[in-house]
Amino acid sequence: MSAEFAAKVFALVDGTDAVGFSRLFAPRGRMRFGNGEPMTGPEEIAAGVAGFFATVKGLRHTVVREWYAGADSIIEETVDYHRLSGDTVTVPAVTMFHVDGTGLIDDFRVYLDLAPLFA
Repeated sequence: MSAEFAAKVFALVDGTDAVGFSRLFAPRGRMRFGNGEPMTGPEEIAAGVAGFFATVKGLRHTVVREWYAGADSIIEETVDYHRLSGDTVTVPAVTMFHVDGTGLIDDFRVYLDLAPLFA
């Protein structure tokens, strides 16, 4: 994949556009966020991501390092989560995803510890 596609992914997430983000997924695309249960398909992903967005005021990703090999992407980032209470918590994360032959995401994983966000 490419840095441009990853930037589009993070722009949609940082804009809290759950539906726009979900449109990047293949019909049977899967997403796993942290230790949550995997979500399958754009509708389930949109609902799950929107539910998470409702728990924060906003968020912003900052890319630390990125690797691309064919249809696979691995991005190390820090994420600033703006809590509903007004303060901000920053956590490290790694996002990995694969796109299918049509250019849609068929596997998306985010590895992070959200405990500081909800502490």
